[in-house]
Amino acid sequence: MTDLRELYQDVIIDHSRNPRNFGKLDAADRITQGNNPLCGDKLTLYLKVDENDLITGVSFEGIGCAISISSASLMTEMLKGKTLRQAEELFQAFHGLIMGEKTPDQDAGLGKLKVLEGVKLFPSRVKCATLAWHMLHAALEKTTQPVSTE
Repeated sequence: MTDLRELYQDVIIDHSRNPRNFGKLDAADRITQGNNPLCGDKLTLYLKVDENDLITGVSFEGIGCAISISSASLMTEMLKGKTLRQAEELFQAFHGLIMGEKTPDQDAGLGKLKVLEGVKLFPSRVKCATLAWHMLHAALEKTTQPVSTE
């Protein structure tokens, strides 16, 4: 179990130090902003969605703690090539994982995202891990209001 925990920590550290899909996506047609005032996380999420509701581009930028940045980085990796419906299902599965409400069948599509499951043991960090995900949810619903995890 210790080796598994260390592997999870390594993945989180890697994604926080070398975030994937980091930077502005100029062709984005859905942009959401969010913040977590308790931790100082401030992110912007960019999505490019084609006429078939397929996510063809996704990126994020901003500042945040290691959990927030790594969660956003892992999320963007998972979203590429997904439909809006699949992205919403991924949001629901991840939210259930972090909130401790997941069902066994939800685990299947989470892949690397499972490394963040331990966050549920630290309630103050849950908001860090879910910020980008709530921003995604807002983008899927075309909400233009900033997202806050206050």
